[in-house]
Amino acid sequence: MATPYGIGRGTSLLGSRLARIGSSAVIMSVLALASTLIVAPGSARAQVPPPDADPFYAAPADLAAYPEGAIVASRPSALFGLPLPISTWQVKYRSSDAGGNPVADVATVLVPMVPWLGPGPRPLLSYQIAEDSLGTRCAPSYALRGGGDPGGAQALIDTPFMADALRRGWAVVTSDYEGPQSRFLDGVNSGRGVLDGIRAARALPAAGLGPSTPVTAWGYSGGAFATLWAAQMQPHYAPDVRFAGIAAGGVPSNWPAIAQHVDGTMQAGLAMLIVIAAVRDNPNAGLMDLLNDRGRAMIAADGAACGPDLVAKYMNARVDDYAAVPNLLAHPAFRAATDPHELGNPAPTVPMYLYHSTTDDVVPVAGFTDILGRYCAQGATITSVHSALPGHNPAAVGEALGAMSYLADRVAGAPVAPGCHAR
Repeated sequence: MATPYGIGRGTSLLGSRLARIGSSAVIMSVLALASTLIVAPGSARAQVPPPDADPFYAAPADLAAYPEGAIVASRPSALFGLPLPISTWQVKYRSSDAGGNPVADVATVLVPMVPWLGPGPRPLLSYQIAEDSLGTRCAPSYALRGGGDPGGAQALIDTPFMADALRRGWAVVTSDYEGPQSRFLDGVNSGRGVLDGIRAARALPAAGLGPSTPVTAWGYSGGAFATLWAAQMQPHYAPDVRFAGIAAGGVPSNWPAIAQHVDGTMQAGLAMLIVIAAVRDNPNAGLMDLLNDRGRAMIAADGAACGPDLVAKYMNARVDDYAAVPNLLAHPAFRAATDPHELGNPAPTVPMYLYHSTTDDVVPVAGFTDILGRYCAQGATITSVHSALPGHNPAAVGEALGAMSYLADRVAGAPVAPGCHAR
């Protein structure tokens, strides 16, 4: 999830992540690129039209005729609009939202411009950027193409993780898994968007992938939410997508508790993000009636905001100042809107590496421990890390190497002991 420190200190955070991950030419190129994009005004990225003004994102009239995961359209792209040694495409593909309606999602597919020399086919990492958005201008595909909206800063922050896979010769796909309606906090919608994005990446002829491609998935915070929803749904929604391994950190669990944790703090904008998404995504739940005039004005003004927008706007704000009832976050109607989107059931059948800071300042560790308990009780295979690194962003940085190494071991076929094991 976007935090004021993760967004506001993007350059230094990228540098510290790269120091942990490695110093390959691809990664160093991305670091130089990110610094340029953050500090240089008036760059060429401003010429990239946002999704709502870009015909490529539009759904065709016959979208329902396409099977889920089928490519509707594709076009070559360039990572951040720069001549990096990475072949890049944007792929529009058919997915289905939580109601089963066809939607046109977009994914970015990245393949390093070097031949794959490892055993077997080139692996594919499905990396879920923490989209944390209420509007399409915050979509990862727009930012990765060079879009200039500050709401896409999370794509810059997560780029070194994807670059670590690229330097290993892996392909990467990252989807706009919230879909064209930017449905933050919609587990089924997100999981389907991820799984169909993988299908589309494997079906893209120019990428050189296919059904035998080893697939892994990874995400942190909001990206972990989408990753684990995809893993939970895979056996019944996409049995053709077989994961070799999953990694997820800073795992969001108990959405009301997350909102309460940051309510009234510098990160209170995240609580507002959760409230706005719950109200907007559930128009028939009566949540609008629980808001006062100030709250209804917030919904009208910020219903298409990006996470960084809200963090900057609502520092130290309190949810109940926007509510017509006391303790909105504990209200039964609010919990009824968020409960269907909680992780934990059914447990993924794929080996997983899950990690979380014990002093996470954004997502309380109690929710992570609860998810572990529920997954393990169902017989899941998990290597878990309750990290001593202090805070949400430091754990993202410090535990990344372990996550990527775990995925590499799964792709290499290294055996993993069944059951749950703490590291």
